[in-house]
Amino acid sequence: MDVPELLEAASLLVPEETATANDITVRDVWDYLVHDEWEVALGLLEELGGAPPCPLAFWEKLAEAADQLQLERSAAWCHWRCSELRNGVIRAELTLRPAAETRRTTPISAAGVLRPMWNIGLRSPTGGHAVSIAGLWVENMPVLEPGGRATVRLVPLTPSHWTHVQPGQEITMHEDRDAAGTAVVLEVHGPRT
Repeated sequence: MDVPELLEAASLLVPEETATANDITVRDVWDYLVHDEWEVALGLLEELGGAPPCPLAFWEKLAEAADQLQLERSAAWCHWRCSELRNGVIRAELTLRPAAETRRTTPISAAGVLRPMWNIGLRSPTGGHAVSIAGLWVENMPVLEPGGRATVRLVPLTPSHWTHVQPGQEITMHEDRDAAGTAVVLEVHGPRT
């Protein structure tokens, strides 16, 4: 499929009554598609896809369109949303330790490239702490500096490890043996396809 076909197909998966905070609707998307303004249509569909959550096929079509348009950030976001639907997502408020207290001295990229280990309360067979891996996307910022704080989205590598995680729970991020930061869980959503 080419870009317009992908965007048209994705727009058909958005409930007609859905509107963004700025009152953008699917009808507005179609106006941009008619005028071959595909980047704008893609951006509006990304906004419309958040609430209520659209199905996996919607995000797959948007990811393919963004890839074809060579829009790296949009493609990364759409692929990320596909991962959230397949593996679940945990939203949390993360506070990184300052650079002087940890090995990390550079900012974390917001675009889901870091996959740190998390102490989420699991135990190893010998009784020690066990960690589980989850990808990390920082919301509404390009990077998260050491010592900084932000709302993050976590996509578990092994969703079954995370079924006990609940809102209000504190979890610890590790990039090595030392804690790199702590997060308080805000929301937990299991896999959906």
